[in-house]
Amino acid sequence: MSGVLSGGVASSTSPATAIVQVAVVHSGQQTNVRVEAKGHPSYRTFRLKNPERLVLDFSGTRLAVTQTSISSDLKPVRRVRLGQFTRDVARVVIELEQVVPYSLKEEGDTVSVALGAASEVSASGPVASKTTAGHEQKMASARRAAVSRPPSAHPDTSDKSRMRLPESLTQRLAIFGRPGVKVGLAVLQGIVRELAREPGAIGPGSLGRPVGGASITLRYLATGELCRLRTGKVCQATTDVEGVFRLRDVPPGRYALTIEREGYEPYTWSELRLDPGEVVTLTPEPKLKAIAVARAPALRLPVVPALRPTEPPAPEPAPPPILPYRDALERLETAPSEETQPEAPPPLQDVSLEMPDRWDIPMPEWDRYGKGGEFPYVKGHWYDPFNRNKLKGDVPIFGQRTFFNLTASSETFLDGRRLPVPSNVSAARPGSSEFFGRGEQLPVVQTFRFSLDLFRGDTSFRPIDWRLRMTPAVNVNYITTRELGIVNIDVRRGTNRLDSQASLQEAFFELKLRDLSTNYDFLSVRAGIQPFSSDFRGFLFVEEQPGVRIFGNLHSNRWEYNLAYFHFLEKDTNSGLNTFRRRHQQVIIANLYRQDFIWPGYTAQFSVHYNKDDASLHFDENDFLVRPAPFGFVRSNNQLRPHNIRAAYLGWTGNGHIGRLNVSHAFYQALGIDDFNLLAKRRVTINAQMAALELSIDKDWARLRGSFFWASGSANPSSGRARGFDAIVDLPAFAGGIFSLWNREGIRLTGSGVALTTPNSLLPSLRSSKEEGQANFVNPGIFLYNAGLDIELTPKLRSFI
Repeated sequence: MSGVLSGGVASSTSPATAIVQVAVVHSGQQTNVRVEAKGHPSYRTFRLKNPERLVLDFSGTRLAVTQTSISSDLKPVRRVRLGQFTRDVARVVIELEQVVPYSLKEEGDTVSVALGAASEVSASGPVASKTTAGHEQKMASARRAAVSRPPSAHPDTSDKSRMRLPESLTQRLAIFGRPGVKVGLAVLQGIVRELAREPGAIGPGSLGRPVGGASITLRYLATGELCRLRTGKVCQATTDVEGVFRLRDVPPGRYALTIEREGYEPYTWSELRLDPGEVVTLTPEPKLKAIAVARAPALRLPVVPALRPTEPPAPEPAPPPILPYRDALERLETAPSEETQPEAPPPLQDVSLEMPDRWDIPMPEWDRYGKGGEFPYVKGHWYDPFNRNKLKGDVPIFGQRTFFNLTASSETFLDGRRLPVPSNVSAARPGSSEFFGRGEQLPVVQTFRFSLDLFRGDTSFRPIDWRLRMTPAVNVNYITTRELGIVNIDVRRGTNRLDSQASLQEAFFELKLRDLSTNYDFLSVRAGIQPFSSDFRGFLFVEEQPGVRIFGNLHSNRWEYNLAYFHFLEKDTNSGLNTFRRRHQQVIIANLYRQDFIWPGYTAQFSVHYNKDDASLHFDENDFLVRPAPFGFVRSNNQLRPHNIRAAYLGWTGNGHIGRLNVSHAFYQALGIDDFNLLAKRRVTINAQMAALELSIDKDWARLRGSFFWASGSANPSSGRARGFDAIVDLPAFAGGIFSLWNREGIRLTGSGVALTTPNSLLPSLRSSKEEGQANFVNPGIFLYNAGLDIELTPKLRSFI
């Protein structure tokens, strides 16, 4: 069977030479592949392995055929494929069943490839292409065309580490000029490339890399002696960086060609015939050597904790030799041998050390300098909180998953201030007639807290299984003033006061009810005296009170939720700590958090609060009346008039960033009743609002912020609708926080038992006490604007303006 490929005409911008027909025919004992061109073609040939292929690249040529593949049953040809390798190079690929010798023959504009039988294969490799001296005129024309072509006509290879290669061998050699064959002599030239490592199709990167620095030697076939030129020099050459070599003025004869290069197997062309006036072009392909890689000795870990060897160390094996070429690793991957196969891993006991207790790995001794200090492998002690210690949860207190963490903290508060205070009926200065007294005050408050936390867990990401936590606190406080009736209602107590209080601020048990997913989603319950803040900035509820709380998360912590119930204890007046007396106030809270709500980086919270504050009569530790508040219509029929408050809060708060803009906001709607408000002197319904917004932007080490706070107020105090907003127990970190005078200090109304603002609150609520008094929804409200600048002077020092 024979096949023919033929086609039409290309555009005028294509190369002048065109392949118009390809045929596979049988001729005698050989199979011929005929490539017919329009115009004289310039070409080169080379082989590809796995599968066997013979490739012809025609430079300055375009394809003018409609079919690019032809099957053949004429052995050894399986199929012939054609492709436009680059814009100016057409490629013909002859797929072979096995390696066979071939010869090339030109008849006008037709190139014939004659393929012999497999038994005719010679160890010498492919047959060299020859150009007779009589054919030099055509070759010179092709070389001149190659030299005149601009550099862009030479395609670059896909490997950027290689130098630019030519489109054909004839063009590449033409760069150096015409060989100039002398009469009666021959020229031997060629390009040495690596044997192609991967079978390639028609496309860039299918050729082997040029082999530079290879030694080319020509010997007489009959005697084995080195060939000598007419000048007496030995017939030897060295390839350049592109693998090109040339031997001029070689005497005619039969020769054996050898190619040697470190890192490659020796290559021999066993029989090469040079006739007078011939220019012979070769494309030898030496094969890479297999690289033997020295095996590293098996790694044996030292016995911990000993660092110093007890025996003289064994001599280290000699390092493997450095390979003399740059791409040894790449060649190792592409030319594997038995020596490069991976060895079996060593026994586990040779490379590992069993540790029965993963938490308590002993540290090796360290005595390099002969003195103590903060050096590696410092051993911890029970009194050392800066290194590994069982008392701070670094290792289990018993078992493998039960830990104990002891935390001690100290808080010292010193505040020199001057506030408006009355001189009172019994003035500290007899005969004083001023309404306002001397308002200088100096309180000093010292609080010690000790947290004992026993829990069962594993890692920092896994929620704990159970926890028992207790936090006792001790407070000592002292205040000195300059007027009577400030530290105690009894003026005989003077102007100074020293007090102390011991309390239990935390005492709860926590239990994980169940795991909800493999992403550490969980459901837990906590019961006892516990801390809780119901929003991001502490606008509505921040307390440590007895209660029950159910909490957890969902969807890889994107959702968080809390459902809590608290039954309050009374607070100590001077320290603010819990007492052990029950108060008739209960609070229920439910909230839900959603991360990346609408915008990535923004977390929204929706909440419901309910405050049930029953009527009660209460005097504080300094004998001042705080429930009901001593102002307005506090007495009825000469009796104190306690009252009940039922208030519900609906809230939406958020915190995070939207793009570069940091955002924190809150909005609450309060609804409910006060069965007898002391200012309105009647039952009132509650309808009040609060809103807060803070925007900030970061620039390097500074943050510029601006904030706004608003709470609604009652325009008519005697109305039956209370419009002033008040919180349950707030502790706002907003508009300067504790660094703001308005927020930090409590400003009392002279001549009354209530304060315009209580300490650590933004609301002008007219309450007797934030901790011990009741919420009051008949108040003036507030508009507050704030601008500030946070500056990080050092990683540990920050300034607020």
